[in-house]
Amino acid sequence: MAAVSRRTFLGAAGAAGAAGVLGAPLANAALSGPRAGTTAYVGSYTSTPPTGHGLDVVARAGTEPALSAVRTVPGVPDASWFDRSADGRTLYVTNEGDPDGTVSALDVSTAGEPKLLGSVSSKGAAPTHLSVHASQKYVLAANYGSGSVVVLPIEDGGKLGEATDLQQHTGTDREAHAHQVVNDPSGQWVLAVDLGTDSVYVYALDAGTGKLSLHKQVTLPAGAGPRHLTFHPDGKHAYLAQELRPEITVAGWDADKGEFTPLAVVPAVPDGSTGDLFPGEIAVSRDGKFAYATVRGPNTIATFAVDGDGAGLELLSSVDTGGNWPRHLALDPDEGWFYVSNQRSGTVTWLPRDPATGLPGSVAGSLEVPSVNSVFFA
Repeated sequence: MAAVSRRTFLGAAGAAGAAGVLGAPLANAALSGPRAGTTAYVGSYTSTPPTGHGLDVVARAGTEPALSAVRTVPGVPDASWFDRSADGRTLYVTNEGDPDGTVSALDVSTAGEPKLLGSVSSKGAAPTHLSVHASQKYVLAANYGSGSVVVLPIEDGGKLGEATDLQQHTGTDREAHAHQVVNDPSGQWVLAVDLGTDSVYVYALDAGTGKLSLHKQVTLPAGAGPRHLTFHPDGKHAYLAQELRPEITVAGWDADKGEFTPLAVVPAVPDGSTGDLFPGEIAVSRDGKFAYATVRGPNTIATFAVDGDGAGLELLSSVDTGGNWPRHLALDPDEGWFYVSNQRSGTVTWLPRDPATGLPGSVAGSLEVPSVNSVFFA
């Protein structure tokens, strides 16, 4: 099978953008200052039409779910994933450049007014995901285009230094495409999900040297295309969205041994579904009772009931996201609302969540953001 291209197959983007300073208004929206309520950051692609904004600051007023534009932060092109330091003062962002990706650090001590601290090379192409390591000493990023995982040290003030390590994945049937890199709940291990090699890699990170060492490579069935995983709150199970098949893999996780063990595969779409069926993001509620996945093509949120012990999922419903190509889904801090980034329609839509049933309601509103890819709540 030929290598999967983000630009042609999934309509994603490469790199562009020029440096700038804080203060540019959000395109096609009235400029306003930070407001009472929740601040969030929205990423979009700047180098492939329709041109997105890069990094936007948005806000909710009080308890209202609607997002409104605050400002665009210049100098953060192709912003596609976010994570924050444990003290909440620094935001890290992938700049999904191809062939030269970067990762940016921003001071968000004032949440509504991010200040760019600088950017460093990801040592690869199209970094699509990052996470702050549990030690708070490093940022880990997954280079989708070049199929590698990079370790970037966090310096004084939150800035990033040059890479301390780069782990290159190698595919057989397809080229490697590292799509995600995360800590396990115990903080002992680093897991990298690679769509091209159909694998989950388990690494140990030496917090003193910033070097990764491969502990285990878990290979899934050929053509599964694993994209993102999320852990159950019990820390003993994980749910893995497969991009090239409309399925979720349920896995066991043993933190003592660093063992990721696939247990079952559950469909992410109703029986008889046809056409494009590409899962995107996966999330689980804090109480561990429900899991959610976006599915591009039918443009739905799939809701799953989680078995009491976390070892099983049951598809409960598929609800329209109100947009086209839902790349990402985020629950707000109170888990009362879903915020879906619909890349091809250029909209962030929000849907209410029933905490008792776990089910999404109908779309209640939307914000226009061209080539949007994700929402991250401060």
